[in-house]
Amino acid sequence: MFTKNDKIGFIVVEFPKAAEIFKKYQIDFCCGGDRPLDIALTEQKLDADEVLQQLNSAYNEYQQLNAVVSNNWLQASLADLVDYIVVTHHKYLDANLPGISELTLKILRVHGGRHQELGKVHKLFNVLRTELEEHLITEETILFPLIKQYEQDSDHKHAEQLKQLIQTIENEHEAAGDIIKELRAITGGFTPPEDACTSYKLTYKRIEELESDLFQHIHLENNILHPRVKESI
Repeated sequence: MFTKNDKIGFIVVEFPKAAEIFKKYQIDFCCGGDRPLDIALTEQKLDADEVLQQLNSAYNEYQQLNAVVSNNWLQASLADLVDYIVVTHHKYLDANLPGISELTLKILRVHGGRHQELGKVHKLFNVLRTELEEHLITEETILFPLIKQYEQDSDHKHAEQLKQLIQTIENEHEAAGDIIKELRAITGGFTPPEDACTSYKLTYKRIEELESDLFQHIHLENNILHPRVKESI
């Protein structure tokens, strides 16, 4: 049974489906994964009993059905986890960031006169895109190769560099999370207005899908990969 004193990231590591419940209540489980659940509940004025009841009810069902997580990233090699992040989440961003960026510009041109928030959506998304593209390069060319090398030879001469890189990466994760939260706020939870065209609706839907993927991406790194690396140093 989970309690409000458990850390959010710990809950999602133990019970991955908790991410769906946290997303429903807009509880940050990636960048804010190191916080006790109680802090998020208090900040967002959520009913602790209601959230915990849903969480533990789903967890009990999960246990009773003997559900098995397809990838136990707490036991897999760091190299396998890194490769999974690149193939699943980095490739997703590579494939989707340019197209969503074009959509934000398209709807700004067509609807910006009536919906002035679209100027901010376009600007924020493109700041996010630039930061994420630079972030992926840092991970793929510096951090991830170092993690793989360290796992192979446990060469502690890279320990301090790894710690510093991980801190930098987590700071960047927090910045990306802040932008996504701001995008969600100014779009009313990615809810298109009544006069929205198909492109308008599609833009918001795709940004929301990107939010979901990014939260899972950051969760795997902040709450599983990075702690495992730091514990082994």
